Amino acid sequence: MVCLAFLPSVLYNLFLFLSEQLNRFAGFGIGLASLFTENVLAHPCIVLRRQCQVNYHARNYHLTPFTIVNIMYSINKTQGPRALWKGMGSTFIVQGITLGTEGIVSEFTPLPRELSHKWSLKQIGGHLLLKGLTHVIAMPFYSASLIETVQSEIIRDNPGILDCVKEGIGRVVGMGVPHSKRLLPLMVLIFPTALHGVLHYVISSIVQKLVLLFLKRENSHSLSTESSTSVQSMLDAYFPELIASFAASLCADVMLYPLETVLHRLHIQGTRTIIDNTDLGYEVLPINTQYEGVRDCINTIKREEGMLGFYKGFGAVIVQYTLHVAVLQLTKIIYSTLLQNVS
Repeated sequence: MVCLAFLPSVLYNLFLFLSEQLNRFAGFGIGLASLFTENVLAHPCIVLRRQCQVNYHARNYHLTPFTIVNIMYSINKTQGPRALWKGMGSTFIVQGITLGTEGIVSEFTPLPRELSHKWSLKQIGGHLLLKGLTHVIAMPFYSASLIETVQSEIIRDNPGILDCVKEGIGRVVGMGVPHSKRLLPLMVLIFPTALHGVLHYVISSIVQKLVLLFLKRENSHSLSTESSTSVQSMLDAYFPELIASFAASLCADVMLYPLETVLHRLHIQGTRTIIDNTDLGYEVLPINTQYEGVRDCINTIKREEGMLGFYKGFGAVIVQYTLHVAVLQLTKIIYSTLLQNVS
């Protein structure tokens, strides 16, 4: 009889434990789904986006998602799925180099990696300088990764997983794969690379904080019933951060797309890269640009391709973020249903 008296309490505590573990698992699963979509599932969109950006030959600018999906299908049909996921390993390596460089530089310099709540203009300046230095140091490896991403699968050999590291070091010391005389010195690429990296960080940080503030204010005004408390608390805990991060990345990518187009063309010039024909989905094209720098690149694109030339491949951005929204919503529905059933 005594044991039966304690049974409801034991069952209640067990339920609380299982509910807490499920909430933790839900948070991990939601974050993992977002990370997978952003870095793996969306990679074909990044490949097509970059190929369109550097393809000054193109007559079809692929400004809408419909034409970009059609060209993805054509490339997949002629070259296989591997052509859409090329360079994915090197993008992860560049991300690792960027994070590692930022940590090392902040450790051995007074430049702050994070801003405190009581920040000053000096702290902000040092923080942005750290971001700029990080992008400059990672720049040769980013350039090598860009080449792997846009190089046509038809003509390239099977690259090693650390080829972008080797090519990046070779670019710095002037050795490795031979380049043409049109190759721009790294000094010319420092300004646009650092500018794009810092602006992307500033825009995404501001948008993320504004969206997060708005969502938290909305959640604080919304009333939830007792039966949906655990479900709502899980959604309130994990989704605002993901939505804010999604909105921040989207705004930064859209606002800086013209600058990214210029940056990629300058990085790819003189590397003897051959890309897929983004008008047809088959055949290949050489990249033979002769830009003298940022200003000349901007003026040439404006003169020869028009203002829309800065937005070549923009349809891939729409596909990428639509896919991301769909995965986030699907994950939200799955975990909401799961938690409601458990409750």
